Amino acid sequence: MEDATLLAELRPRAFAIAYRMLGSVSEAEDVVQEALLRVHQAVGSGEELLSPAAFVTTITTRLAITELQSARVRREQYVGDWLPEPIVTGDDPGAQAESADAMSLALLVALETLSPEQRAALLLHDVFDYTYPDIAEVIGTTEANARQLAARARKHVAERRVRFTTSRAHHRDLVDRFFAAAREGDLEGLEKLLAADVVMTGDGGGKVPALGRTIHGSSRVAKILVNGMREWGRFGGANWRAVEINGGPGMLYLDAEGRVLGVMGLTVVDGAIESVDAVVNPDKLHHLGEVGDLLALERGPA
Repeated sequence: MEDATLLAELRPRAFAIAYRMLGSVSEAEDVVQEALLRVHQAVGSGEELLSPAAFVTTITTRLAITELQSARVRREQYVGDWLPEPIVTGDDPGAQAESADAMSLALLVALETLSPEQRAALLLHDVFDYTYPDIAEVIGTTEANARQLAARARKHVAERRVRFTTSRAHHRDLVDRFFAAAREGDLEGLEKLLAADVVMTGDGGGKVPALGRTIHGSSRVAKILVNGMREWGRFGGANWRAVEINGGPGMLYLDAEGRVLGVMGLTVVDGAIESVDAVVNPDKLHHLGEVGDLLALERGPA
């Protein structure tokens, strides 16, 4: 197999691992580039790779663990709540590679509370079907410790009531009703779509206005959504477009020129919206297309 063809085949798998480990598209792309470079160097040196997929998984995971250690310092200094960089998954085969269902925003937020090694063990076993002996070799530990790392991680994720996978069924009707109720100020209709203990989180990164803190409860979240829709409705020509975000229902908020202003991802469990995650930090939107100036819209005409 030609080198270029091999690297192209390995890229989706490497990105799938790196993105879930890091929750950042830009950081994942850096890790993938380095991992594929090492594959290229190994092939170029004449080294025989019995399993290129296993090789790139090992390299990508180890690089991601190292990257997480420095990323944690940056995230501790982050202004406001931190959310992963969202991905539009519906029409992106690369993003869907290797169980796109297990990349929900809620799951990635839960993974953020784990140690790098716990995250790696859980993902490699539960998403990528690696055996514990193989996981132990990848992260440099014993099989018994790999099992323990995964078990502790799985318990922690379960305690946060995060489902490891989300339904791939179409949620367009629910999203349409959600958006219509929020836009029309229908508090009662909106509350019926929300779980009683729904959580809403906003990520502006200190760059643009966002929720100052996480909001809990259907009544409070419904009011925030209605007020937010009313505020955003002042921006002439801006509109919402339903898309699939990280394997689940969501929306892109676009200005009159079609530039991205924000992303809203919804986590649906048993027919009710359990979490609402809104990302408006422009630094986390560039991979989705040209980014608009939300601050300028907030200020209004000069």
